[in-house]
Amino acid sequence: MKFVIIGGDAAGMSAASKAKRNDDKLEVTVLEATTDVSYSACGMPYNVADAGRVMDDLVVRRAEVFREKQGIDLKLGYVARAIDRGRKKVIGVMAGKDPFEVQYDKLLIATGARPVTLDIPGADLPGVHVLKTLYDGRGIKDYLVSKKVKTVLIVGTGYIGLEMAEAFHARGINVVMVDILSRLLPWLPQEMAGVVEKELGDKGVEVHLGVKLKSLEQYGSGLRVFLEDKEFLVDMVLMATGIVPNSELAADAGLKIGPKNSIAVDKSLHTSDDDIFAAGDCADAFHVVTGNRVWIPLALRANRAGWAVADNVTGRDVKLEGIVGSAVFKVLDIEVARTGLSSSEAAEAGFDPVEALIKSRSRAHAHPGNQTIHVNLIADKKTGKLLGGCIIGKEGAALRIDSLAVALHAGMTTEQFFQCDMAYAPPFSPVWDPLLTAANQLLKNL
Repeated sequence: MKFVIIGGDAAGMSAASKAKRNDDKLEVTVLEATTDVSYSACGMPYNVADAGRVMDDLVVRRAEVFREKQGIDLKLGYVARAIDRGRKKVIGVMAGKDPFEVQYDKLLIATGARPVTLDIPGADLPGVHVLKTLYDGRGIKDYLVSKKVKTVLIVGTGYIGLEMAEAFHARGINVVMVDILSRLLPWLPQEMAGVVEKELGDKGVEVHLGVKLKSLEQYGSGLRVFLEDKEFLVDMVLMATGIVPNSELAADAGLKIGPKNSIAVDKSLHTSDDDIFAAGDCADAFHVVTGNRVWIPLALRANRAGWAVADNVTGRDVKLEGIVGSAVFKVLDIEVARTGLSSSEAAEAGFDPVEALIKSRSRAHAHPGNQTIHVNLIADKKTGKLLGGCIIGKEGAALRIDSLAVALHAGMTTEQFFQCDMAYAPPFSPVWDPLLTAANQLLKNL
């Protein structure tokens, strides 16, 4: 059987490797448009922060390893242009010129996502960068050195924008951030978002919210930035305004499309064609809390979905129940974590959300190094069922979110969660863990 995969990063190479482990006689072909496969994209901001590291440190496994040790036919520079479902062929071009056709019995679309680009004058000027691929990361690191960058404008205050603000700050670069949104991280309660914004200000990061970037123009070796009400000079611009799924191949082939133009898949990762799967940042998922289709592109889902596709292709019946949108990132010295629904998302999904917001400590009250932790928990008024929450703090916030994520997967009520036997020792938590304190307050509010 011929198993063909379009895309050679997280979902694609996870599927290829596991498929060969499951069945070493399976013919596995991967078509990758770039020259990079199997790398830790999430590590790029931290790599940028360290001038002494090369970007290729993030490569997990090189192409020749897949070919020589696993017997995967990995083709680099192969750009898929169309899927002929009738003839079961992928059609494209090699390195942008010579045409190719590859026959498949089973096909996985793992084409990922691409950065959103702003349609403004100057968006294509030298010095304007995005960060999505290893190629982008190399370009940014080279530019910082070759142009002796002292000031960077980051457009967008999402995960990548905030992580890159930390990376540039670590290299002694002045950072200015702008966003059309009127507040930072709108899914956080205002009090918690204010803590993050204060951290940025305290570290010298200049943040302009509720403003629109109108245009850019070349000015000497740098760029002149035009906002609605001001202009200034920078050495470099990073566009971090979000991503969109690369779903055009699927749409053009007549496959069903899901939320935000992602590729619709069932719990077995099948598309609307039984012989075609989709996984990774191009595909949707089911939200465990709501049961609805969502597009929340994150690394663990991509790898897990790739494994599930491989199992299903090789005759094992594997279904993924879904996701709860767990995410964590660091902004300078602040850990930010979330899972499940925000209060507004819960209301939109038809719940009657009740929430609690508490301030606690990361360690026992008399233990040295104690830090403040903010916890927000949300539940449904009618059933008491937990719907989501978020945690921020200088320590102990990031991994605490996993307890709440497990509770959401288990469908726990607030009362059930409050009864959980959580570990305690003074260096790690108060006797009443901050999550339990928040659950107790939420029970009162319910």
